[in-house]
Amino acid sequence: MSALIHEKIWLDKTTYNDAEKNYYESISKAQNPQSGSVLIGNSSLASEVAKARQHIKNSLECMDSVATLAGVPNTELFNKLNNLEKENVDLKKAIDDLRKLVLGLQARVDSLETKAPKSVQPVAPTQSQQAADKEDSDDGVDLFGSDDEEESAEAAKLREERLAAYNAKKSKKPVLIAKSNIILDVKPWDDETDMAEMEKAVRLINTDGLLWGAAKLVPLAFGIHKLQISCVVEDDKVSVDWLVEEIEKIEDFVQSVDIAAFNKV
Repeated sequence: MSALIHEKIWLDKTTYNDAEKNYYESISKAQNPQSGSVLIGNSSLASEVAKARQHIKNSLECMDSVATLAGVPNTELFNKLNNLEKENVDLKKAIDDLRKLVLGLQARVDSLETKAPKSVQPVAPTQSQQAADKEDSDDGVDLFGSDDEEESAEAAKLREERLAAYNAKKSKKPVLIAKSNIILDVKPWDDETDMAEMEKAVRLINTDGLLWGAAKLVPLAFGIHKLQISCVVEDDKVSVDWLVEEIEKIEDFVQSVDIAAFNKV
């Protein structure tokens, strides 16, 4: 230190700092010899106080974190609780509806069981039934008499008259003619086929027991329409296969024929 007193310019900064530190320490020791121990004690006490403050601060931060976690609910858990509550309400409503339905059905069954059965009254025969019974009784007449008695001329004459009257009565009854209502789908070759001419050609097919009905155009696809035409035929006179074959012979217009509906009249 004494060697450096005569130096006016110090180029080494570290040497300068050490010299300045030693200088101030020597001054401090000269003024208060016991300050070193006091400083050491104060430093130790300040360190303990700082540690205590840091511990209290850490504890308070932990408490704040716990309070924050406890105060803010988990979003996923909250949504699950809401869904469970909603499902519970819906389930209760469904159970109440089922209970009301069962009670209503039970009340209806009880009311039906308590009602007394209505007495069934015999239906009086109509005039048509009486006439049919009378015809049956006429049909059951013994026209040939008894085999044990000798047939006389008057009995034979009476038998012939009754037989003639019976045959005449039977011949007056109308004969039931079996008929069928048929709907045919007549398909053209393409969208350029003249559907009006096709319908005219189909209606030209004529025979005994065939009656053509209404017709209309039904769209298929790509602008193509089919002719749907109805007719009534007598089953004994007109065959369905024959009618289909006759329509398919119109090759200029007709590609194919399908039976869309077949009903007995």
